Amino acid sequence: MTAAERARNRAGGRLLRQAVAGQRRLVAVGAVLAVGHQAGEALVPVLIGTIVDEAVATGSGAALIRWLLVLAVVFAGLSACYRFAARAGERAAEQAAHDLRRRLARRVVAPAGGAETGRLPGELVNVASADAARVGAVNMAVTAGAAAFAALATTAVVLLQMSVPLGLVVLLGAPPVLLLAQVLGRPLQRRSETEQENAGHAAGVAADLVAGIRVLKGIGAEGTALARYRRISRSSLRATIRAADAQAGHDGALVAVSGVFIAAVALVGARLALRGDITVGDLIAAVGLALFLLGPLSIVTWVNGQLAQARGSAVRVAEVLDAPPAVPPATREPDRPVRGELVLQDVADGPLRVPRLRIAPGEFVGVVALDPAAGTALVRALAREADPAAGTVRLDDRPLTELEPAAVRAVIGTAQHDSVLFDDTVRDTVAGPGEAPADRVRLTAVLAGTTVDELVRTLPDGLDTRVGDRGRALSGGQRQRLVLARALAAEPPVLVLHDPTTAVDAVTEAHIADRLRALRAGRTTVLVTTSPALLAVADRVVVLSGDADPVTGTHAALVRDDARYAAAVLA
Repeated sequence: MTAAERARNRAGGRLLRQAVAGQRRLVAVGAVLAVGHQAGEALVPVLIGTIVDEAVATGSGAALIRWLLVLAVVFAGLSACYRFAARAGERAAEQAAHDLRRRLARRVVAPAGGAETGRLPGELVNVASADAARVGAVNMAVTAGAAAFAALATTAVVLLQMSVPLGLVVLLGAPPVLLLAQVLGRPLQRRSETEQENAGHAAGVAADLVAGIRVLKGIGAEGTALARYRRISRSSLRATIRAADAQAGHDGALVAVSGVFIAAVALVGARLALRGDITVGDLIAAVGLALFLLGPLSIVTWVNGQLAQARGSAVRVAEVLDAPPAVPPATREPDRPVRGELVLQDVADGPLRVPRLRIAPGEFVGVVALDPAAGTALVRALAREADPAAGTVRLDDRPLTELEPAAVRAVIGTAQHDSVLFDDTVRDTVAGPGEAPADRVRLTAVLAGTTVDELVRTLPDGLDTRVGDRGRALSGGQRQRLVLARALAAEPPVLVLHDPTTAVDAVTEAHIADRLRALRAGRTTVLVTTSPALLAVADRVVVLSGDADPVTGTHAALVRDDARYAAAVLA
C-alpha cells in the first residue's frame, strides 16, 4: 500500500469515527438494547435445558409453569429490545447520513470552491447519496456488532458454567473466526470503493448527456455520446459485478467457517453428554446455543461487509470534504462604499497576460481576448473563482486575495453565457423572491432593456411562468436574456459580463446594446465579448493578445487600425 493510499484510508477511518461519535447517544442506546436482545436469545436454550432438567425430568407441574413464565418474560424482553434497538440504530444511521449530506453540500457550495475540481456533478451527487448512506450505516453496524460480541460472550460464560471445555471452544474459536472476517473484508473494501467510483462517474456522464442533449442533437453527435456512455456504463457494471463477487465470496467463506465452528461446539457437547459430564438439559442447552451462534456469527459477517463498504465510501466522502480550496480563504471585506476601481498588475494565468490594466470607477469597458481561454481566465480571476498564477488583481486598492470570496462576489457580479437557471418563475429568477414594490420600476426597466418583457408576453403565465430545470423550457437565446436580466437586476457595484448575447439574434442584440449603458450608469461594467454591437457602446475597448501589452481604443478606431481586432470581432 502506497503512502497516498494509507493517507486516504486514514481520512476515511477518521470520517467513520466522526459518524459514530456524532450519534453516540443513539448508538449507545441501540447497542445496550441490542445486547439485551442477544443476551435474551442466548438465555432461551439455557432456559429450555433448565425446564427439561427441573420440570420435565422430575415431572413437576409447578416448576414447569414457573419456568415457562420466566421464558415468556424473557421472550417479551428480547422482543422489545430488538424493536427499540433497531429503531435507535436506524435513526443513528439516517441522521449520520443526513449530517454528511449537509457537510458535503456546504463544502460543494463553499465560496472558496475546489470540491468540484476533477469531478462531474453526477459524481458529487453519487457521493452525497450512496456513499453518505453507506457511511451512515456504520452506526447500525456498530449497534449490531456490539450485540454479536455480547452474544458470543454470553454463550461462552454459560458454556463455561456448564463445562470448561465447552466454554474454551467458544473462547478460543471465536477470535480466529473474527480475525478471518477482517482479512476477508479487505478485498470487499477495495472493490466496493471501485464500484462507487465507477457508478459515480457513470452518473456524472449521464447527467451531462441529458443536460447537453439539445446540443448533441444539433451537431448530430447522439451516437458518439451514447457509445461513450455505453462504454462507461459497462465499466461500471463490471465493477459492480466484481464487488458482488467479493461480497458473495466474503459471506460464503464466513458462513462455511462459522458452520465448522458451530459443529465443533455441538460435537464437544455431545461427547461430554455421552461421558456423563453434563446433564441432558445441559446437552440440549449446548446444542441450542451452538445453533444460536449462527445468528451472532451471521451478524459478524454482515457487520464486516458493511464496515468494508463503509470504509470504501468514507474514503470517497473524505476526498470531497478535504478537497483543497480553489482559492485561499480570507476574512477581510471590501471597503464601503465600493467605488468599483479595478487594477490588474503583472497578471499571468495560462494564456492570460496583463502587464497593467486600470478600469476606472463607473467605466464601461469592453474586453476582447484574442484567445477565448484568456477571457475565461479573466472572468474567473475577477470573480475570485481562481486566483491568477502570478500578479495582482485589486478592487479599490485592495488585493482580491485579501478579500473573502463570497464578499468579492457580492460586489463583483459575473454573468456568463452558460450560467445555470433554477426551476423557478421568471419573476423570482430575475428579481429574486420577495420583490418589494419599490423594485418594480427597476425590474420593469431591466425586463425592457433585455427584451425579456417581449418574452414574458408570449409565456402562458407571464412573469409567473416557471422556466424549468436549468431553464430547459426556454430557448438558448431566451435563457441568455434571462441571465443578463438577473445580473442587471442585482445591481452590483461591478458587473462582469462574459459573452452575454452569443445566442441572441442581431436585432435583439442591438436593442440590448442600446439600453445596457443606461442600465449600468454610474457603475463599473466589464464586458468580455467579441460582439461589435456591444463593443460599440463601450467607453473603450481593451484587446488582450497574450503576447504583448493590451491595446486600448474605441471600437471604431480599433476596427480601422488593428487588423487582428477587426478579424476577431467582424469575422
